[in-house]
Amino acid sequence: MEIVTYRPIGIIHSPFKETTGVPRQSAGAADIKGTIEVFDKFSEGLKDLNGFSHIVVIFHLHMVTGMFLKACPPWDGKEHGVFATRSPHRPNPIGVSVVRLERVDKNILHISGIDMVDNSPVLDIKPYVPELNPAGNIRIGWLAGRVEGMNKSKSGDL
Repeated sequence: MEIVTYRPIGIIHSPFKETTGVPRQSAGAADIKGTIEVFDKFSEGLKDLNGFSHIVVIFHLHMVTGMFLKACPPWDGKEHGVFATRSPHRPNPIGVSVVRLERVDKNILHISGIDMVDNSPVLDIKPYVPELNPAGNIRIGWLAGRVEGMNKSKSGDL
């Protein structure tokens, strides 16, 4: 199979300069603000984005080192396959976060819900539309009863 490559469309500006202390999920970072700087050559693609309250940000986890096919989340203490977890140590270190879009100033997106490290390359941005995402009969496997712990957890916590 061919190697797939992506070109960043922008960069995240975050208060988190290292991986320790970063909220593990954007839902646990509602009050943490930052920006996404979209590179000039892609800024035309921001037209009409300011009408959305939330966006999906797909980004490269540029500070992640190592890949594991099994992970042991700190709030569970049991080993799971990496594809059944939200561990950053994946074959392709790609992050996906839904964040609040506060406003758009030219090529700068002001966002809250930052669970990203500063200077993370942005691969794509999409509007979040709840009606286009599954809502009923959702099973969350081994995470049942553990989600609240995930929302409050930060990298480096045990």
